[in-house]
Amino acid sequence: MLPERLSNGICSLNPRVDRLTFSVDIEIDPRGRFVNHRIYKAVIKTAARMTYTEVNAILMEGREHALRAEFERMRELFEILRTRREQRGSIDFDLPEADVVLGETGDIEAIRPSERNIAHRIIEEFMLAANETIARELVFSVQPGIYRVHQQPDPQKLDDLRLMLSEFNLTLRGDVEDIRPAELQRVLKAVSGTPEERFLTNIILRSMKRAFYDEESLGHFALAIEHYCHFTSPIRRYPDLIVHRRLAELLANGPMQGERLQKIEALHPQLASQSSDRERRAEEASREVLEWKKVIFMRDKLGEQFTGIITGVLPFGVFIALDAIFVQGLVPVATIGGDFWRFAEREHRLRGNSSSRELRLGDHVIVEVHAIDEDRRQIEFRLLEVAGSPIARRER
Repeated sequence: MLPERLSNGICSLNPRVDRLTFSVDIEIDPRGRFVNHRIYKAVIKTAARMTYTEVNAILMEGREHALRAEFERMRELFEILRTRREQRGSIDFDLPEADVVLGETGDIEAIRPSERNIAHRIIEEFMLAANETIARELVFSVQPGIYRVHQQPDPQKLDDLRLMLSEFNLTLRGDVEDIRPAELQRVLKAVSGTPEERFLTNIILRSMKRAFYDEESLGHFALAIEHYCHFTSPIRRYPDLIVHRRLAELLANGPMQGERLQKIEALHPQLASQSSDRERRAEEASREVLEWKKVIFMRDKLGEQFTGIITGVLPFGVFIALDAIFVQGLVPVATIGGDFWRFAEREHRLRGNSSSRELRLGDHVIVEVHAIDEDRRQIEFRLLEVAGSPIARRER
């Protein structure tokens, strides 16, 4: 992130203030095809500061506003772009993240799924269009850039996914060696609105490879596009800033050639690798802080019971995601009574030795909060009921 004096100052789109920008004008036909585009430096002055919540209320609740007609046009364009993406097979992982709600005193009041309303979706769609257009501009101009790359999933993970989906009477069609994003999109639509949606979406996401930055435009599997980069957030992502620099040089001096081109191209592999590494470190740090907040929030709920769903099965226990609170905890296998439980790795389940009873991914459960370990940022549950049937509890 750029320093606050920049990110909240001259680099912030404050209302009714002149700001220097890179602008991308894209002509889009009714079928969502990009007919023409223009990239240029500009000075803009925003009409108002609007929050996602405010725009959502205008579009979904009919709230009156001077800019309502403009927002309606934006939604119309969003629908065109979204339809275009769906038709080419782009995957839309509508997976909520944890939203930590703080009270006036700074205490955590709730941890709930983050909201992704129509206003979020409009902006996301417009950013995707801008990012794709910029990537194509650099590629077709034969200029160096840093691209956002997402590769084909590993066939073995897709085989495991196929087996998992069969437990829910779902099929993964086609050859796992050459799976198309449209097939995963089809499965996500099939589970949309079901009680298992969040769990199965997570499982599908885990079957895919991690996106990264690269000096070559190798395509983006999930978005089902050949060329893609990050351009829209130069104040908080270094790869976007690099793309801005390459674009500025292209517009000012034309295509780079000769010794200058070779020098810049030699820098990009290290910049891309470092950006990917820093992204992973930042995500890990953010995840650790979030897990700590979850533990702090749960420490006064010892002994309380919650419903949830099994999201992970390992030899040492099962992970449970709660329904009412956006947190996850572990039920150690040593605390589950009623049988001797064996781990079936291929089927991702624990199976009782004598009863043949099973604890499976996606099973709905009732658990009790048993222990909180703030140092390790861990929450421990005790299993009380699985799929409507009580289960014995064994203390270690």
